[in-house]
Amino acid sequence: MLTKDLLRVSRAGGGYHPEFVAGDDAARKLAARVLGTYQGHVGETRGTLDAALTDIEREADDFKLVRGFAKLLEREATFETRAPVDPERARRAAFEASEAAGVVTEPDRKAALDRAGDRLHVPSDDIESSLYADRETNQVLAEFDSRWNPEELCVQYDLSLAATALFDATELRVRSSDPKALVSAVKRLRLLYEIRRTDAGREVVVTGPDALFRRSRRYGTQFARLLRTVATAESWSLTATIDDRGTERILRLDDGDVTVPGTEPTTEMTFDSGVEADFAARFRSLDLDWSLVREPEPLAAGEHVVIPDFAFDWQPTDGHEDGSSFRVFFEIMGFWTPEYVAKKLSRFRELEDVAFLVAVDESLGVGEEVGSLTDGAIPYTGTVRVKDVVDALREYETDLVADAAAALPAELSPEADVVTLADLAADRGVSEAALADKRFPDHELVGRTLVRPRVLDALGEQIEAGMALEGAERVLAERDINDASAALSALGYRVAWEGLGGGTVHPKEEEEERD
Repeated sequence: MLTKDLLRVSRAGGGYHPEFVAGDDAARKLAARVLGTYQGHVGETRGTLDAALTDIEREADDFKLVRGFAKLLEREATFETRAPVDPERARRAAFEASEAAGVVTEPDRKAALDRAGDRLHVPSDDIESSLYADRETNQVLAEFDSRWNPEELCVQYDLSLAATALFDATELRVRSSDPKALVSAVKRLRLLYEIRRTDAGREVVVTGPDALFRRSRRYGTQFARLLRTVATAESWSLTATIDDRGTERILRLDDGDVTVPGTEPTTEMTFDSGVEADFAARFRSLDLDWSLVREPEPLAAGEHVVIPDFAFDWQPTDGHEDGSSFRVFFEIMGFWTPEYVAKKLSRFRELEDVAFLVAVDESLGVGEEVGSLTDGAIPYTGTVRVKDVVDALREYETDLVADAAAALPAELSPEADVVTLADLAADRGVSEAALADKRFPDHELVGRTLVRPRVLDALGEQIEAGMALEGAERVLAERDINDASAALSALGYRVAWEGLGGGTVHPKEEEEERD
């Protein structure tokens, strides 16, 4: 962003139009000249560089454009103080020498510098050249490495000019081909926003500070930073209401006006607050059948939409990939102004019929109202307790398991001769718990595996008393039975262990006779 004194806008027709330069050949040549001036002054003082830029300003049609280019390029420059003696040390020594003898004439001054040099054991010329070397005008351009060529500098100038124009915006209305990235940036920048559904599509409305706060430079800067994310989308449009020294004007921009030259967006979403980040980290560390999704799809809320902070997807590890999935939306409602809280509550009132939980900062005092408008309010102070959220999810899980079980017939007859309960549950799209009270008339339950009686009969002929356990396990594995202990017990065998030499299959009757 540029400084406001460098803003170049046209107010023709009552509008507010930044004077963009990309594609203008004269502007490109001017950008090349300013760029070359910086490149040609490496090793010289800032004062010399500024004098050269002033010469360009005098010849240009608009001195603000020259200064705008220079402002951007200065961020690419490295200035440093170069002096044989530390300037503060040199000044202290010179002033102390002057006070001792008094300085009125030029010879007095030279004598004082000589005395200061003697005190520091350096030539007096070094003292003189170091006295004010740390002043900005005397600093040296040590390095200049611009990321932009003249064309890209013009593009960057337009982006910065538009951002500066947004400094006095009181409201932005944005449509974007990447609305998720846009909302993520808005929330990360902690701007007030709402999403409206219009005939032209969804529109993100970002509110300025006037309604709730006094105007602040920080808030205006956030608007400007948001533009960078907006401009990285493939297609977008923005309408801003500008407070132009008390006169309301409209600024309109789209993807044909401003782009981001060769750089990645700097407003990648992480979390809106430490509360959200802390909760997400602790929840993801748990081994649950619920997975955490950051900023899921928008939800309809009357004429508006709501984008919750999170969603929990229930996908049992022993369940089917599609059939048993279920989503619970989750919002963390932290401290905001009374007006913003009221707007949140109105959205909850109009929210479409979905599973929706809200963690509510107890200081807001609206937990009971939130609970009546959603599936439940989880109070918190400081941090959101993961246990409280998990307990709420367990209630959904219990209902889901019960519903899945109720949808199944009382008797199940799998086609396979051998199938585990986990695999059968996956085929049916339910959790394994949903099979707990079902009957299997064509199979016997061996451990956690269903086996047809004829398979057990065949296994009884292959497994004999005295067989090594290792051999019996191979026979069972050929039939896809991995629970050897349960299978051998069903066949009337037990395993006798003989020291470290391995196990041997023995009939259960032998153990009963010994008892």
